[in-house]
Amino acid sequence: MSEASLSSDLARGALCGLAGTAVMTAFQKLVEMPITGRGDSYAPAKFAEKVLPIGRKRQRDRRRLNYLVHFGLGVGWGTAYGAAAHNGLRGQRAVAVVFGVVYTGDVLINTALGLYRPWEWSRQDTAIDVIEKLIQAEATGAVFDRLVTRPSAVHGEPAVSGAA
Repeated sequence: MSEASLSSDLARGALCGLAGTAVMTAFQKLVEMPITGRGDSYAPAKFAEKVLPIGRKRQRDRRRLNYLVHFGLGVGWGTAYGAAAHNGLRGQRAVAVVFGVVYTGDVLINTALGLYRPWEWSRQDTAIDVIEKLIQAEATGAVFDRLVTRPSAVHGEPAVSGAA
């Protein structure tokens, strides 16, 4: 179990979720979209417009809303990883748990709201959705475990704090 407080692990996770979302977004823009020819997705904006008391925005404002919600959802992925890490999970075990819970919740909520129809998705659409969100989860976990947590704590050894 982590010696850090839960709030500290959640806050660190939130920051790492932003980093993980940046990695996923870079992958989308620089790799996947040029290969598939897929245009921008406005699923995050559609989600916000459905659950918040806001109307459809002009295209420029909608793009901003889309990125705000996109990265906000990434904060959620990160806090989930922070909670898993606080409870002793790290690495691939934590990524698997967080991905399973958060991805399933994402699909179920969006389906219940009428925003997703996964039974109509092509294999390519399904693969893109799963791969990109797995990239996000992997990047979030890697940043948390490698860059935020002291290396000795990652390998199960007690973290050493204080001056030498």
